[in-house]
Amino acid sequence: MSRSRLYIPILGLIALLAVALSASASAAPGKPSKGGKGGTEHVQPPVETSEGSLEQLPGRLGCLAEGKASKKLCGKARALKGAGPGVGSHAIAISPDGRNVYVAASGADAIAVFDRSRATGALSQPKGKAGCVASVLGKVKGAQGCGLAIGLDAPNSVAVSPDGKNVYATTRDGASVIAFHRNRVTGQLRQLPPAASGCISGLPIPGCTAGRALKWPDVVVVSPDGKNVYVGDFAGSGVISFSRAGAAGALTQLSGTAGCITEAGAEGCAKGTQLNHVEGLAINPSGTGVYPEAAFSSAIGFLARDASTGALTQAGCVTNVKVEGCALGYEFAGVNAMAFSPDGSDAYATSLTSNSLTTFQKVTGSVTLSQPPGPSRQVSKEKGPGKETVPAAEGTPSPNGCTVFMRSPGCGFGRAMQAPEGIDVSPDGTSVYVAAFQTGAIDVFDRDPETGVVTQKSGERGCLASAKVHGCSPGRALGGAGSIVVSPDGRNVYSTSQFSSAVDVFRRIK
Repeated sequence: MSRSRLYIPILGLIALLAVALSASASAAPGKPSKGGKGGTEHVQPPVETSEGSLEQLPGRLGCLAEGKASKKLCGKARALKGAGPGVGSHAIAISPDGRNVYVAASGADAIAVFDRSRATGALSQPKGKAGCVASVLGKVKGAQGCGLAIGLDAPNSVAVSPDGKNVYATTRDGASVIAFHRNRVTGQLRQLPPAASGCISGLPIPGCTAGRALKWPDVVVVSPDGKNVYVGDFAGSGVISFSRAGAAGALTQLSGTAGCITEAGAEGCAKGTQLNHVEGLAINPSGTGVYPEAAFSSAIGFLARDASTGALTQAGCVTNVKVEGCALGYEFAGVNAMAFSPDGSDAYATSLTSNSLTTFQKVTGSVTLSQPPGPSRQVSKEKGPGKETVPAAEGTPSPNGCTVFMRSPGCGFGRAMQAPEGIDVSPDGTSVYVAAFQTGAIDVFDRDPETGVVTQKSGERGCLASAKVHGCSPGRALGGAGSIVVSPDGRNVYSTSQFSSAVDVFRRIK
């Protein structure tokens, strides 16, 4: 069976596994929340402000699409079939200068390129090869007029280097990581030559360099200092490490066990803990830690990064169920994506099968994270009359630490947040945005910069979705919303929709 035919069954397997795990989910005490509120229950109040809420741009400016959606709802675009696949929550990226938006379209075997108006946020696609790159198979599928890229088969994640010189992509069917040179004036992409490792693959693809532990690469990130690129691998259950060097931004896999860390420790890789099917990957703003989100383990790994070599060493993990050697957390069954606050003090994760958004806080002096502890409770003293206050028992969630669709005891209530995938935090740290794959909703949360607590906006401001999703502002072309990103200037939010084959454009109210 081909990998593409395995795709839908694997989503179902994730759901069945994580639902079973979530039935036994429990919590561990974390460090107190900022502001000293971590040990007491915090009832999240309704939020009435409009700041941070979203409005889709009017008419055809509000979305660009290929196929059916482009006929009535959206502007037309090329190479967007299957934009932002369900397995892959980082399918859209914006250049640091805010000039370009890049979208991985697995169904088109292509990366679509868009120019962005920094005044309005509207997107337009350049003509010809400047507007997309595709594999030979992608051109057969309809990605006509695109530049050619070797190994770009079913791309699912893109990342732009901090200096804006490169774009890197992972591909599911090519088992590869692809490196592009980015023209910083036009935004056009050109694949690096084989000598600069323009394609590194776990498969014997002509023109690609052989790479270890590349089975089904799912997500790619670039370190803040630009020295390294890291890839999370879904089927390979691990993280692969590359150095990035030279004017071209060429990639080289690190040697020996520094080149990869996997659940099984195969192919000369270091052996990791609770890395079963890595679906998401995040790096903190300081570049000291890399965090794989392992869907089948319902776990987040803590990997310390050596800034001089780029090598990763596991420093712990947090799991949704009790596992020796890991901290115990709550409400992140089937975890699949994470985003950090701008100052790195907090991180937020989406989880597919617990339908949740969970909060994690940096533990001072380390790369580990902890969730806010559940509320303390009053119990009778063992000796003498009266009561005493004791910390929450393990397994007690905190409303400060979790928001769940259709409710879960001890957590906040999340609306229209079924099968959440993509997530991003605004540059000013006041908003968190989530793309929910099953409901096709964009969920909007306010974030308290002092405590890190997030609260979904009340009423229709709290989500945008199709008319069939009750209680949300109306949105267009949002079928299978999977990836989301906030522009560097904080003015716009962009999301991908697999079933609509679209990229959606929103104005952020400030």
